[in-house]
Amino acid sequence: MNIRVFENDRQAAQAAACMIAAQILSKPAAVIGLATGGTPVPAYQELVRLTNAGVLDWSRVTTFNLDEYLGLPGDHDQSFKYFMMKHLFNKVNIAPESIHIPDGMAADPTEACMSYERAIREQGGIDLQLLGIGRNGHIGFNEPADAFSPITHVVDLTEDTIEANARFFASSADVPRQALSMGVGTIMQARSIVMLVTGTEKARAVRSMICEPVSPSCPASVLQLHANVTILLDSPAATAMNHCR
Repeated sequence: MNIRVFENDRQAAQAAACMIAAQILSKPAAVIGLATGGTPVPAYQELVRLTNAGVLDWSRVTTFNLDEYLGLPGDHDQSFKYFMMKHLFNKVNIAPESIHIPDGMAADPTEACMSYERAIREQGGIDLQLLGIGRNGHIGFNEPADAFSPITHVVDLTEDTIEANARFFASSADVPRQALSMGVGTIMQARSIVMLVTGTEKARAVRSMICEPVSPSCPASVLQLHANVTILLDSPAATAMNHCR
């Protein structure tokens, strides 16, 4: 792992944006994996700025998002499709057909997951995957479990994840209980991975990911086994690493 610690969240997000921009500049037809949540928003803002400045061209880029809530239509204001359109896709010149997000309203969610896997393979795999980390160490919506999930699949969300996301809904009862998510195996097939983590509430998860043995009880720990991973932290997210042995 290549670990970089920045003074604040804005610097870490700008570093993530720079790495995504570098991938697109070096390969204009890049396949980029993207994540949602509050943490990457400043990175997306920087990518939009670079696009408006004429630095980036998204016309040949293909994207795949990590996950989507099961049961939410794309126009729901808490769906990840809505999030991505609001914060990035509506503001850059990416072709609509090049945007891939799991179908939260699929009649057959299992088949939708298999179709998503096929689409990634048909594009030649993901060049760069952007990740965040959950408080319990999840990546995508891959929750702590007895084994790593190999492919895109239907996930039962844990109470911790539901609680963490409840702030975006009217109440925790409104948070969907399932999601479609790239599997850990799918994520690990990306040629490069960039993880962006900010805030003290993620510090323990960061410590488990970096300092403890690889285990599906902390899904993010599997990144120790990837050949090209960069972890971008702000200083609060890095505090618990001082106790690594």
